[in-house]
Amino acid sequence: MGLVSLDMAMSLDGFVSGPDGEDGGLHDWYFAPAGHAVAVIDELITGIGAMILGRRAFGDEPDGFETPYKVPHVVITHRARPTIQRAGVEFIFVHQGIAAAVAQAQAAAGAKTVCVAGGASIAQQMLRAGLLDQIQIHLVPVLLGGGLRLFDQIGVVQLEQTRVLASPGVTHLQYRVVK
Repeated sequence: MGLVSLDMAMSLDGFVSGPDGEDGGLHDWYFAPAGHAVAVIDELITGIGAMILGRRAFGDEPDGFETPYKVPHVVITHRARPTIQRAGVEFIFVHQGIAAAVAQAQAAAGAKTVCVAGGASIAQQMLRAGLLDQIQIHLVPVLLGGGLRLFDQIGVVQLEQTRVLASPGVTHLQYRVVK
């Protein structure tokens, strides 16, 4: 089985979205990559075998969630819902909790990485449960001053730095979660 890796963009003051849910420029580097960001994006697209996201990250619109990642997406939700297909991507809804979602995503990903990419709450739950192997943060030099914190109420988690790559407008930080 591959790694279970949290992968999120974060402001320098620790937020993954602003006070009103706005992006605040956190993903500008992804849509206009330069420097090491090009290789990081390529690594993500080729290395991911499945993704995990929360229901709020998935959204409520029938065609609301678009993704460049053409791999199974496991959506954690509180109610049973059938699997759907959108633009060639399978969205599997899991309502039995985060451990069940990880198991489903690992089965789909095989030896490739399971990427946890949507939802600070999901990331926090996975950290508290010890389900993450790696954390990759795309640290953006912006201060949002408020909003949704990524690492709120998680307790102590020991990390070992494995990579730092500076790119224009973003620094890519990667850590192994010490278990």
